Amino acid sequence: MDDITELQNKWSTPTNVVLISHRNPDGDALGSCLALYHFLQSHGHNCTPIVPSEYPSVFSYLPGIERVGVYDNNRAELKSKIKAAELIFCLDFNSLDRIDPLASMIQSSKAYKVVVDHHLDPEPFADWYFSDTAASSTCELVFRLIERISGVQDITLDMATCLFTGILTDTGSFKYATNPEVYRIASELKGIGVDDYSINDYIFNSWTHRQMQILGHSLRDRMEIIPELSCGIIALTQEDYRTYQIGRGDTEGLVNYILMIRGMKVAAFIRHMTSGEIRLSLRSKGDISVQALAREHFGGGGHKNAAGGSSSESLSETIEKFKKVVKFYLA
Repeated sequence: MDDITELQNKWSTPTNVVLISHRNPDGDALGSCLALYHFLQSHGHNCTPIVPSEYPSVFSYLPGIERVGVYDNNRAELKSKIKAAELIFCLDFNSLDRIDPLASMIQSSKAYKVVVDHHLDPEPFADWYFSDTAASSTCELVFRLIERISGVQDITLDMATCLFTGILTDTGSFKYATNPEVYRIASELKGIGVDDYSINDYIFNSWTHRQMQILGHSLRDRMEIIPELSCGIIALTQEDYRTYQIGRGDTEGLVNYILMIRGMKVAAFIRHMTSGEIRLSLRSKGDISVQALAREHFGGGGHKNAAGGSSSESLSETIEKFKKVVKFYLA
């Protein structure tokens, strides 16, 4: 992490700022983008938050969500915003392949680039890094950044709501990747006035009948448990996606149900989406590193206990490959 005064100097004068997060944005991606958006706007900057693809409708309560530009839907205007930017924040990702097709524009931009992120192995494409792999979330880091530069008193209720959302979702309601600092921050955000009950209700109690059907089908018909490996797999086909009209966010958290089963240490959610992509979401307990598994076999990455990747093979071949390699990562 560089001297923070360098960043303070860069944002001391109002300028054109772009805030970017990763494709298929989650609560931490959107929360960190919007919290920093509100903060910088309040200091006179002209800010544009951008994500490459659509976000789940469950996050429609976030203050300022209507200001988030979806590049897939508005390429010409958002491309011009990136070209005009003098300061670019890259939030909740540290490798440019997470923001394809924005990667080449960000790489070639002359703007001062800042990465705020908590994932492993950052790529050297930015000018300034605020990175901590021990942090619960990027929202935790945004809070710490604002606190150091300006003070907690400058965090508004809108910012706090966004920050709490990212912390809540990335920790799985304070079950994973917690640390003493994140509880302090949660307390500060509650003191600012965050309605934690309503945020929990928005995120976890907003399911549709169709989403319940997807969950039931996944657990009843598409889940395979491998007791000798302490491992489980849920695999969805393209036909499943068509039959249940599965959209963005409909399978969020599905992989975690496997780890609710006694004795399970590794969970994989493997799906063949209508776009033709084979994607993997991996979760683990304890010292088992699904980040290493994803990086070494599926061109992905993430955190030690939560990672993702992709495959160019068929769904059945990907499942078989996962079964073959997972045994080498069991602690």
